[in-house]
Amino acid sequence: MKQEAVIDFFNTLAPSWDAQMIRDDRIITRILDGAGVGEGDRVLDVATGTGVLIPDYLARGVAHVTGIDLSPEMARIARDKYASDPRVEILCADACTLPVDRCYDRIMIYNALPHFVSPAALFAHLGRMLAPGGTLTVAHGFGRKKLDDHHRNTASDVSVPLPPTKELISYLREYLDVTVVIDTEEMFQLTGMR
Repeated sequence: MKQEAVIDFFNTLAPSWDAQMIRDDRIITRILDGAGVGEGDRVLDVATGTGVLIPDYLARGVAHVTGIDLSPEMARIARDKYASDPRVEILCADACTLPVDRCYDRIMIYNALPHFVSPAALFAHLGRMLAPGGTLTVAHGFGRKKLDDHHRNTASDVSVPLPPTKELISYLREYLDVTVVIDTEEMFQLTGMR
């Protein structure tokens, strides 16, 4: 999978992303609860897209959200949507090369892990930006089989299958204590705490 292909793919989808978004508020609430997102947190939203989870973070009273996305068009749309909110910052950059001079209480990778070639490298990099007691969460609004089927049918050139849960746990355990593991037909979530 080439990074340029991922950028082109998501740039093309960006204008219609929000209209095509399928959202289950019950699952999103469960994910954010499991990640411990709450009042005063500093959140890094990896592969934020158009910022679909940003209103959920803000509704929980977070202090600041940094959304990062590789796609200039996704980042532009998110930046336009939240331009008037000083609690929101949107970066167009590669999460794997984001400078580690910042510190976050919560790092969320929502509906995006299959678009990263090396989960282990991503976790290692992001783990260095977690505050003590912070959490890093990988979550999807549907289960592994549905996720892999979806990517196989719509994004096979810009995604890889979600690694087995035990493999992801072993990657995350190198840096964090794993606190939440949910792998059902309905959703996937893996959360580690520093």
